[in-house]
Amino acid sequence: MDTNSLYDLTPIAWLMAVGVLLALGPLFWVWRRGVGHGAARRLHVLTVLTLFLTFDLTLFGAFTRLTDSGLGCPDWPGCYGNASPVGARHDIAMAQAAQPTGPVTHGKAWVEMVHRYLATGVGFLILVLAVATWVARRNQHNPEHARERPLSAWWPVATLAWVCLQGAFGALTVTWKLYPAIVTLHLLGAVVLLALLCIQAVRYRQAAAERQPTAIPSALRTLLIAASVLLLLQIALGGWVSTNYAVLACTQFPTCQGSWWPHMNFAQGFHIWRSLGEGADGAPIDFAALTAIHYVHRLMAYLVFVAMGLLVWRLRRVAPLRPQVRWLAALALLQLATGLGNVLLGWPLVAAVLHTGGAAALAVVLTWTLCESRKAHSAVAAGTPARRGRGMETA
Repeated sequence: MDTNSLYDLTPIAWLMAVGVLLALGPLFWVWRRGVGHGAARRLHVLTVLTLFLTFDLTLFGAFTRLTDSGLGCPDWPGCYGNASPVGARHDIAMAQAAQPTGPVTHGKAWVEMVHRYLATGVGFLILVLAVATWVARRNQHNPEHARERPLSAWWPVATLAWVCLQGAFGALTVTWKLYPAIVTLHLLGAVVLLALLCIQAVRYRQAAAERQPTAIPSALRTLLIAASVLLLLQIALGGWVSTNYAVLACTQFPTCQGSWWPHMNFAQGFHIWRSLGEGADGAPIDFAALTAIHYVHRLMAYLVFVAMGLLVWRLRRVAPLRPQVRWLAALALLQLATGLGNVLLGWPLVAAVLHTGGAAALAVVLTWTLCESRKAHSAVAAGTPARRGRGMETA
């Protein structure tokens, strides 16, 4: 056995090089656009662009999963020890010949590797963002920047740490052969990453405009937080449905298998730490378990939809937050339409990808709304912008 192959860093070096090259284009665009603007404005533009690309990466990750391309290259970080499917074409051809409809094909290998290249590019942008924020904060100690609102570098650092953890879960997704719990955590990690970038983008914009969040009643703020928690739980349940391929366990609406309460095996369906398609004892998971996974997600969807409707109804009275209200209403309707489409149309790829994208977008808009609002004091009317705080950091 050649021990040198155990320490071959060529695939990861090439993966990082491709990611850096992909990131240079957005960085050059931000540099050109930010000429003549302050640090907060430049950081805001870079963060919004990184957020947009991360959202695209989340969609592409859903496409990778839904096209069964997650094991298109069954090792990590390369493809059969190569930097791209080009160098692995012989191994891919042999695997495809052995299993023509299996997880490894030339097309699936490219989908998987493109996803890794894009993820590396996003990671490099987040690294640049963290470094740039620290530099900008340090420069604010100069007398000429004394009047500028201080920037917080902790959010970018937290985002950088999180994207590293997310990369580790991406590696485990492949090396653990699509373990449902790992794949679901990887999806949740993507949503949290989007939320972290959204927080940064809003804080930079507030710093550039020297304004504070809008004050809203305490009850409304509590409803906003509750809706966010419910959505995160629903995304976790949706990931569990997708990773266990339980979407088609119920192909009717509003009933399931002709019943309002079909036969379900909750113990097996929600045994978290198990291999794909298997129960805790290693036996194939039964259909009643898949039904339980699907139906719990559907029941939770009713609760989330009601919470979103109530939130939209209450927030519509807060004038500064009306853009968020329109987005929340539109995205909730999109989720309803794509969810029904998945069930009634046999899980079409477009509807499935849009359903994941809609959930991620809802998480971003709720985070945006949370950052642009704060609990009002009794003397402050709802919808009235708070006074500018002296020396308050963007945290």
